[in-house]
Amino acid sequence: MLDILADRTYRHLFLAQVVALLGTGLATMALGLLAYDLAGERAALVLGTVFTIKMVAYVGIAPLASAFAERVPRRAMLVTLDLIRAAVALALPFVTEVWQIYVLIFLLQAASAGFTPTFQATIPDVLPEEPRYTRALSLSRLAYDLENIVSPALAALFLAVMSYNMLFLGTVVGFLASALLVLSVVLPSPKTVTRRGIYDRTTRGIRLYLATPRLRGLLGLNLAVSAAGAMVLVNSVVLVRGQLGLDDTALAWTMFAFGAGSMIAAFALPPLLERVADRLVMLLGGALMVTALLGLALALTAVGLSWPLMLGVWLLIGLGNSTVMTPSGRLLRRSARAPDLPAVFAAQFALSHACWLLTYPLAGWLMTEFGTITALLALAVLGAIGVIAAFRFWPAGDPEILAHAHPNLPSGHPHLKPSDTEGHAHPFIIDDLHPRWPDRG
Repeated sequence: MLDILADRTYRHLFLAQVVALLGTGLATMALGLLAYDLAGERAALVLGTVFTIKMVAYVGIAPLASAFAERVPRRAMLVTLDLIRAAVALALPFVTEVWQIYVLIFLLQAASAGFTPTFQATIPDVLPEEPRYTRALSLSRLAYDLENIVSPALAALFLAVMSYNMLFLGTVVGFLASALLVLSVVLPSPKTVTRRGIYDRTTRGIRLYLATPRLRGLLGLNLAVSAAGAMVLVNSVVLVRGQLGLDDTALAWTMFAFGAGSMIAAFALPPLLERVADRLVMLLGGALMVTALLGLALALTAVGLSWPLMLGVWLLIGLGNSTVMTPSGRLLRRSARAPDLPAVFAAQFALSHACWLLTYPLAGWLMTEFGTITALLALAVLGAIGVIAAFRFWPAGDPEILAHAHPNLPSGHPHLKPSDTEGHAHPFIIDDLHPRWPDRG
């Protein structure tokens, strides 16, 4: 997997991702402490609002940002957004009112909503060979998982010698380092084939996404990922600290189990995906998460909650999570032409976060009002709906190319092979000549 770091451009982009993730992780830790200082016992409400603002920014801004990304050089856009994020992080230590947190977090997450899909759409242009791109996806997934482990450890180390406000400076350093690393390489610019209006550019990614059977299947799997992930991310602290009565260290190890499962999948998937179809692997990953939630609910009914049981289930959920998410970039790349990749990646970014916008508050509300078993069962049902939808919408015989004919096109049309006027095969991609794929299966 690490051999792709020999590519200088990708190496710098990957390092930019890593330092930005570490900076974001430090900010998350500091933000919780800042909210407690400002709101006391209402800190949970403040952080819940912040989380909602983050999701709203992601869902609303990502498609809009992708519309303008077609006209702007990617390197300039990524560097500018990193600088905006650094400026916002620099302002956070000076916050004195809760409403100021809300405004700054919206600005920070709006910049991230523009940065992430543009960054993701750049990688397949830098690594066009699919085996190398698959390894890059696994490495990227690994970076996210390591951040969940490394950032809390770094924060604990820094907090031993400095105030939490200094963690925001670490965030500033992370974003500035990311900007410098992006600036140090030449990135391929998007190639716009036709000029489109702002409405078309804003909505094109979502229209292409929802018109594509395999991507409609991916949306169902996104729902499964968010249902299981919300149980882990929202309710772990209640289970570990409240119900089991364990300390902060136990909570850290619990989250480590989730990250460890995800890392195992990230390492195992590249060779597996060379032999097994993406659809089967991803559906199994979704089913694994649903089964883990149901299994924990049944175990709680039979024997009650224990920490080893929880660690095992969280590891399985992490394994299923990465099994679904790691190959998703391959599906997006296969389903759009190069000029439309930023729009389609932005659509995935927005629609997947719309799923989280549903499951985050649902997980917290169910846990608070009805208890652990009800929360597990309800989220398992929601995840199962997503897996079933993916099974239904994503055709089992989903090929990368489709043999077909163009009887109404003139003989000299560039989309028609001169040597074969009866029919030919080309990548199964939506474009202006093929506004929809035929639904199969």
